Amino acid sequence: GATVGAIAYAWKGSFFLGLVAFLAMTFNLIAAGTAGAVIPLSLRALRLDPALASSIFLTTVTDTLGFFFLLGLGVIFIDRL
Repeated sequence: GATVGAIAYAWKGSFFLGLVAFLAMTFNLIAAGTAGAVIPLSLRALRLDPALASSIFLTTVTDTLGFFFLLGLGVIFIDRL
């Protein structure tokens, strides 16, 4: 996240663009780690095979949340970008 934030800052010269990229990636990594732990445990509690279904749910969660993190932070900082 920090590398992408630094590249965005160097490329466009906007601190807030780098901040948005950094925060979106950081939040997405936290969400992916949390979902990666919770989804298999939840499926196991439901007596389903976590190896078969976890990847589909995990990909959906991380892609959706990553999209909303990036756009949400963009909306918050739009006047400074």
